[in-house]
Amino acid sequence: MSTPYPDTRPRALTVSELNHQARHLLESSFMQVWVEGELSGFSRPSSGHWYFSLKDQKCQIRCAMFRGANQRIRTLPREGDQIRIRGKVTLYENRGDFQIIVEHLEPAGLGALQQAFEALKARLQGEGLFDPARKKPIPATPRHIGVVTSPTGAAIHDILTVLKRRCPAIPVTLYPTAVQGQPATADIVQAIDRAQQHGLADVLIIGRGGGSLEDLWCFNEEAVARAIAACPIPTVSAVGHEVDVTIADFVADLRAPTPSAAAEKISPDQQDWLRRLTEQQGRLGQSARRLLQRLDNQLGHLSARLRDPRRELLEKAQRMDELELRLNKAIRDRLDQQKQKTDYLLQRMSAQSPRRTLKTVREQTQRLEERLTLATRHQLRQKDERLQHIAQTLHVVSPLVTLGRGYAIVKDDNDRIVRKAGDLETGSQITARLGHGSVSARVTEINSSSE
Repeated sequence: MSTPYPDTRPRALTVSELNHQARHLLESSFMQVWVEGELSGFSRPSSGHWYFSLKDQKCQIRCAMFRGANQRIRTLPREGDQIRIRGKVTLYENRGDFQIIVEHLEPAGLGALQQAFEALKARLQGEGLFDPARKKPIPATPRHIGVVTSPTGAAIHDILTVLKRRCPAIPVTLYPTAVQGQPATADIVQAIDRAQQHGLADVLIIGRGGGSLEDLWCFNEEAVARAIAACPIPTVSAVGHEVDVTIADFVADLRAPTPSAAAEKISPDQQDWLRRLTEQQGRLGQSARRLLQRLDNQLGHLSARLRDPRRELLEKAQRMDELELRLNKAIRDRLDQQKQKTDYLLQRMSAQSPRRTLKTVREQTQRLEERLTLATRHQLRQKDERLQHIAQTLHVVSPLVTLGRGYAIVKDDNDRIVRKAGDLETGSQITARLGHGSVSARVTEINSSSE
């Protein structure tokens, strides 16, 4: 029986083993790559995944973009588009195809989202929404913090963790909202409105954890930017990681690189408070001890200067007796001076008594009264004589005297005095005033002759 020769050839890999090792080598060598080229052979089966090739003038590579990633792409790519992709280099083991699993896709050059970002940023900046002068100050010690974010995301967990460590006494209200996808824009605006209507928070954190540009895009929407700008509550934008920048960061009153940093920025550190309180307590104790020592020294000094109170009382009593004697003497001297002054004034008053002056004035008044009576009677007599003379003169020239001698005053029917016969007409009515009474007559004949 023959013995076979041992097989000394190296062990051969199976195709599956080779493809598996090649895939592992590719994925460990290329963590994530950006590739740019022309889209070719685009297909979209019912599964929702996208399959296409990316090529340039010499080479091409297969690409796959699964449904979870391509749902964030707003514009469907077309055959021949120049695009940029971000993804992982791998190997499809079943066919041994070298390919890229695409996580992000955008037009080549400046991406459409980036273009929209820059356009909105320029427009809002032109309106003054980024102006530092319009930004509200963040309270140094907020009484109540509002958070607009997803209730299931890492952001709210990070914020609460930081606040619990730094200052757990500050109450926090979550205004839940979607932070990714198409509905997120309206949700964020409504959450900001709810925070305003609630009226509790005096500072509002708005944000989420990190993600791609598409994931964070709702914080680049104009509606969200204007809602933040119009919010009367001071706002803090905390979107993504430190390298992520959104429109919300420019509009908000304060930008924090992460949600955790936002909680750090707006909350006081209780450990710092305790340290400062301890320092203040120590300084207060030292001040109190220095004050007590100074008061004790003053008390000792005053005690040394304090005299026997009985001796003080005797000296004060003696001093009061002296003052009482001096006061009584001063009162008597003052009374004597006042009595002398009063006697002197009485003598002067007696010498200048008004009785003599009143008698002289009374006699002068009586003489003036008699003279006034005589003068008044004389004036009345003269006036009476003059009045009689004027009355006689008036009687002589009175028209009544003339009428008494047979003359008459004739008036026409208009009560006008008739001086010429020519002033009347035949048939006119006339009235004649006589010395006693008057008569009425009608003109029957007029003779204008003066004879």
